[in-house]
Amino acid sequence: MSGATLLALVVIVTALLLVARVKAPAVYWVLVGLPAALYRVLSSYRATMEACELTVAPPWWKVFAKKLSVGDQVVRPGIPKIRGIRPTTTGLRLRLRLAAGLAPEDVVKSAERLRHAWGVYSVHVAEIKPGVVDLRLTGFDVLARVRMPRRLPVGPLSVTVALREDGRPFVRDYQDIPHALTLGANKSGKSMYQRCLIKGLAPLDVAVVGIDCKRGVEQGPFAPRLSALATTPDQADGLLDALVAEMEERFDLLCLHQGISPDTPLEDITSDIWGLPKHLRPVPIVVLIDEIAELFLITSKADGERRDRMVTQLVRLAQLARAVGIYLEVCGQRFGSELGKGATALRAQLTGRVVHRCNDKQTADMGLGDVNELAVIAATSIAPERAGTAIAGDSSGGWSRIRTPKTTLGEVASVCREFAHLTPDIPALAAFRPRDVAPADAWELAPESV
Repeated sequence: MSGATLLALVVIVTALLLVARVKAPAVYWVLVGLPAALYRVLSSYRATMEACELTVAPPWWKVFAKKLSVGDQVVRPGIPKIRGIRPTTTGLRLRLRLAAGLAPEDVVKSAERLRHAWGVYSVHVAEIKPGVVDLRLTGFDVLARVRMPRRLPVGPLSVTVALREDGRPFVRDYQDIPHALTLGANKSGKSMYQRCLIKGLAPLDVAVVGIDCKRGVEQGPFAPRLSALATTPDQADGLLDALVAEMEERFDLLCLHQGISPDTPLEDITSDIWGLPKHLRPVPIVVLIDEIAELFLITSKADGERRDRMVTQLVRLAQLARAVGIYLEVCGQRFGSELGKGATALRAQLTGRVVHRCNDKQTADMGLGDVNELAVIAATSIAPERAGTAIAGDSSGGWSRIRTPKTTLGEVASVCREFAHLTPDIPALAAFRPRDVAPADAWELAPESV
């Protein structure tokens, strides 16, 4: 091969790699970024740990043994030991055994320094068990163009909604976190989050109930897969009463079959519907409220009585309904005590928190202030052009940055039509079952809102 041919080949390969770096960052990472990152990590590991102060003084017996063997008291400090290396399509995972005296918090504090030392996009720390942590190194911005992993968690009430910034899927598991609050300004991606939820719920054995007081413009296209839909505050009032009545009937069923008779094996005694035999277990219900403020606003005394009644029913559902398989997904632009009586009590029951870009810091505080102050700062720094990006937190104080994949209204409506046969018929909600289903062409022309 001539020198000119070799030079041309090098130029072509270099150009292809530069294009891949922009258009296909995962490909570029596997071909170039991953080998380079592995070299930087392995060649400078000890020096980096020492520079980041992730060291502990050596035990006395090592110092004594060194002195006896070579007459030298210089013993290198202890550092975390690498117990496993796992390359991924988005980064690199290191499993570390911490030296005695180090805690996961010490590694978290040094994550930013490790990121710069090894030249990666981000570093995340996750505790696996006492003394063992995972360092998840991300090679590029996985949220710039969301590509969901091929292998997703599976569960009876698990829905993969978004992608985390460390490359893992963000899963909404209603058995783990029964109720959640989602906040976000207009065009922040809140509606996209709801679409991904409904798209994931459609194939599951679950009843989906919608409350959309914007005359159903957001949830109307999903009518084939909805067991009930309320499009006005008056309808929402009746639907919430029906849900509370259904909850009470389920509690009666649970009390009847929970297995507290003397001859029942102890392991068969249950306090929720998931312990009931499958033929007795009622279908779970997910209640998706599009704009919670519409249920609180009043213009007259009669509206105030209706509001108080709806809020009371919502608080009862949030406090009690988990055991009988009724779950709340509350969405809104703002949510706080200024909405009126009962708002704070309701928010306290909504364990899951997802906050998109907000128009004010107070909204981020309402959603994440009781989770983690750093999460509030992260939520207020979301750029307007990054629609769909949000901060997800829970009662444990943990939080992460997530982003939903772009999903059109017509795509979700098509999925709802495909799985319409799975829509359960719940007698208590029959009066609110959508009757008029828009034709398929109307779904394609429905206005998009993010």
